[in-house]
Amino acid sequence: MESTGRRYVMLGWALIFLVIAVIAAIFGFGGIAGTATGIAQVLFYIFLAIFIISLLAGLFRGRRL
Repeated sequence: MESTGRRYVMLGWALIFLVIAVIAAIFGFGGIAGTATGIAQVLFYIFLAIFIISLLAGLFRGRRL
């Protein structure tokens, strides 16, 4: 069984890059903010795609007792 810490690694990275982007935007570092925002978006969409695939796989497979 997978530990809960490993389950949310990609979402954590997306949130870290989002925070970096917001902090960089506040201080006026446009290039760093844009790069961090782009990375956060890519990681978020990857996480979302994996979540939807896992959800569909779980629905099609059903629960095992």
